Amino acid sequence: MQVDVITIFPGMCQGFFDYGILHQAIRKGLFRLELVDLREFAADRHRTVDDRPYGGGEGMVLKPEPLFRAVERCRQGQRKPWVVYPSPQGRRFTQEKAVELSRKSHLTFICGRYEGVDQRALDDLVDEEISMGDFVVTGGELPALLMVDAIVRMVPGVVGKPASLEQESFANGLLDYPQYTRPARYRDRAVPDVLLSGNHGEIRSWREEQALRRTRDRRPDLLASGASSGGAKG
Repeated sequence: MQVDVITIFPGMCQGFFDYGILHQAIRKGLFRLELVDLREFAADRHRTVDDRPYGGGEGMVLKPEPLFRAVERCRQGQRKPWVVYPSPQGRRFTQEKAVELSRKSHLTFICGRYEGVDQRALDDLVDEEISMGDFVVTGGELPALLMVDAIVRMVPGVVGKPASLEQESFANGLLDYPQYTRPARYRDRAVPDVLLSGNHGEIRSWREEQALRRTRDRRPDLLASGASSGGAKG
């Protein structure tokens, strides 16, 4: 899989991929990353990528010319990338969407800034607008990085034990069950006896019950709709 992130802050994004599972995946060649500096595609010596909006209003808007040039550069490979624009106006990101996008061979993310992106770039370049939730952040970098993390970990080989992907939140429409490790007792709080019993049938039943209870208490909408929603494990 090839992943491009078009941004005016490539240095801010780089650190995200210098650690952990994604860093190891890059080293193993399981996915390729290119951080594309939008300012390199500006036409003037000041590397201008934004301008005031037509019709008035506060803030600045990313100009179409650098965006078109940047995406066209990403399209020079053998396959046309699927272009994603993180936006609060898009469809909500879910675990199901992460699995779907993990099957793409080439993804390009456009990170907006300021008041957004010239609509002509969105109309002509973007295949899909995706929202991380009903809130607004200062730029598209964090939503893009969250999506890349959720997507790439679904690529075969990235997570060391594939079975763990089947036993986490949203994998079966429920939240994950509680997890415990050593010591068996800490500050007068003990690990549930069933987890120490060695009876795998009882442990499995306990975990299913706990997952259902946690989902009912915290995310009853998942039970009502039968739909999965994106989020962190646990």
